[in-house]
Amino acid sequence: MPMKENITTGKSSIPGPMGDLVFGDPSSSPAAEASAWVDGTAWPLPLAKAGTPDLHSSTKSFACIIGQDPKMKAIFSQILDAAPYDYAVHLSGATGTGKELVARAIHDYSSRRRGAFVAVNCGALPENLVESELFGHVKGAFTGAVRSRKGRFERAHHGTLFLDEVADLPPYIQVRLLRVLQYGRFEKVGGEGSIGVDARVISATNKPLKAEMKAGRFRQDLFNRLNVVPIHMPPLKARRGDIVLLARHFLHLAATRYHRRSVAFTDQALSAMQRHDWPGNVRELQNTVHFALVRARGRMIDVTHLPPAVQTAAAPTSTRRLDLHRCRGSQLL
Repeated sequence: MPMKENITTGKSSIPGPMGDLVFGDPSSSPAAEASAWVDGTAWPLPLAKAGTPDLHSSTKSFACIIGQDPKMKAIFSQILDAAPYDYAVHLSGATGTGKELVARAIHDYSSRRRGAFVAVNCGALPENLVESELFGHVKGAFTGAVRSRKGRFERAHHGTLFLDEVADLPPYIQVRLLRVLQYGRFEKVGGEGSIGVDARVISATNKPLKAEMKAGRFRQDLFNRLNVVPIHMPPLKARRGDIVLLARHFLHLAATRYHRRSVAFTDQALSAMQRHDWPGNVRELQNTVHFALVRARGRMIDVTHLPPAVQTAAAPTSTRRLDLHRCRGSQLL
């Protein structure tokens, strides 16, 4: 998690090309300040939570999401558009693209930001415990239920429930989830009465839900309920202009933590990272930076300190083809 400097009293500001951006001004709402950056009229707003400045890095960010690429600025605008409403949001995109960060940003810029943000990875829950995890249970509902327990929906009351990997929910849970979205009520496992809940639901998956519906693994009516406001997260290779920003950001955090603040990337290392396709997206890039920091004993991180998969992107395609032809020629000889 990024390091945060929280300022709880008085006004604070950071210098910017348009003059100082002042935080804590009651006449300026977080959404208005963020909008000023998205449309280019103010310095980028690095907020960890609405109204709380995050001054941990010189890297330009929005709600702890690093990015200057037009595709990411479009995502930031969608966050601000969706935040004031309680409509369900569905986030699609490959693993490691930052879907949970976007879900948190929507929560932090909404009127529910004082409520809880409850995240649950649906794919990581054992099938026999999914129902209890989401809806809770009463004492004695099943073997081992020695006391009543609140589920994730109840804990997210007046807040936001983030259902990650929602496509992995079993069919009978999909039916129960549909009823909660439709009526705003649910029953605990083993309970007799229904409980009202006021929670915004944001879902996410790395699977194509339309293909899942066609295969009969996901309900069409549930998809319609979840997909009111769809947001698609671009892969890292589609926003290559952000790779250097992200790499330097991750290096800054890691180097500061391990007291190696003078370490930096060579231009060759940055070029190699920009050419790599990053199938694991931002998470893979973060792991690459950590790997390189461990390998580099000096102050400079070079291509040789990067993982082998990233090193192969260091040489231009034409050079690799030339080496291949030479290899083939030597084999023929």
